[in-house]
Amino acid sequence: MNDERKKALQALKTSKGQIEGIIKMIEDERYCMDISNQIIAAQGLLKKSNLLILKQHLTHCVKDACRSDNGEEKIEEIINIIEKLMNKS
Repeated sequence: MNDERKKALQALKTSKGQIEGIIKMIEDERYCMDISNQIIAAQGLLKKSNLLILKQHLTHCVKDACRSDNGEEKIEEIINIIEKLMNKS
């Protein structure tokens, strides 16, 4: 497992813990703004994880595909992901 995937995995495990904490906060009827702040923090970790995975994909999968003259499909995949990310804004 390369460095980007290790970092993404760690961020996802941390966000999993945060989400479990958020669920408990809701069950315990904690203050709404505290819950919202924790949701924002979890979203940040998910975004970080996605960026790390995309970086890994570009620097390894896409790069290797382009070297072997079949990178068009990988480039199209990246374009589709960027479109999805832009539509989420």
